[in-house]
Amino acid sequence: QVQLVESGGGLVQPGGSLRLSCAASGRYFSNYRMGWFRQAPGKMREFVGVISRSGGWTNYADSVKGRFTISRDNAKNTVYLQMNSLKSEDTAVYRCAASSSLSATSSSTDYTYWGQGAQVTVSS
Repeated sequence: QVQLVESGGGLVQPGGSLRLSCAASGRYFSNYRMGWFRQAPGKMREFVGVISRSGGWTNYADSVKGRFTISRDNAKNTVYLQMNSLKSEDTAVYRCAASSSLSATSSSTDYTYWGQGAQVTVSS
């Protein structure tokens, strides 16, 4: 069992930056691929990115590539989402998720454990 808690959301102006954290409780955090997803009001859940168990590989949605970076610290049981050059269309609830699948990527069905979400609002 893994419990995930996001933090670091808030209001930021367009062009600004924000870093989300996702702290995991439970054992064997390093056994899980970690993904980030987001959902804006009235829209479907969208894949943001994923990081491998060791942190040596990442993959991103085209909409955030070059602006967002995922990292993890297995010693701290935490994964991060650094968001730069934020746009109004990045406004959403962001959720981290954990998958034990070795091939988990962009499909939300690959992920077993989910955080409650953190609101990110990009507005002037």
